[in-house]
This record gives sequence, structure tokens and C-alpha cells, in this order.
Amino acid sequence: MSANSDYQRTDDEIVALLSQWLMKTLGNDALDTEDLAPGQRVAVEELMTALAGAFPGETGGLEMVVRETIEALAYGE
Repeated sequence: MSANSDYQRTDDEIVALLSQWLMKTLGNDALDTEDLAPGQRVAVEELMTALAGAFPGETGGLEMVVRETIEALAYGE
């Protein structure tokens, strides 16, 4: 039985987007958190708050927040 390649879990999708952000190939855009676990949602919402307060292209202090968010998503908190 083959897996449906068109379907990607929300947490996997956000991790992929955050990885792109860390590589500086993605800007500070909004992320959909509706299908996440409560702890994952909180982590992403905290990140979104940090991104909303950042200047376009700013990455310095945000990298730690992005990495912490990826960790929360990976552990499915």
C-alpha cells in the first residue's frame, strides 16, 4: 500500500517551513496551527508573536525561538 504523497501532517509542514526560514529562503509569514496539539500550538503562536514584532529579514534573536518551536513540533507536545 502506498502512502498518499499529497497529504502532509500540519506539524511536518510547519517544521519544513521553519527549516526553510532558518535557511533564509522563507519570510516571516503566518502559519496555520488549527490541527496541532495544544503545546505545539502554543509554541507556534509564541513564534508568530516574535515574528510579528520582527523587522523584515531579521533573523538574529528569532533563530532560537524557531529551533525551540521545531523541537516542540517534533516531540508532539
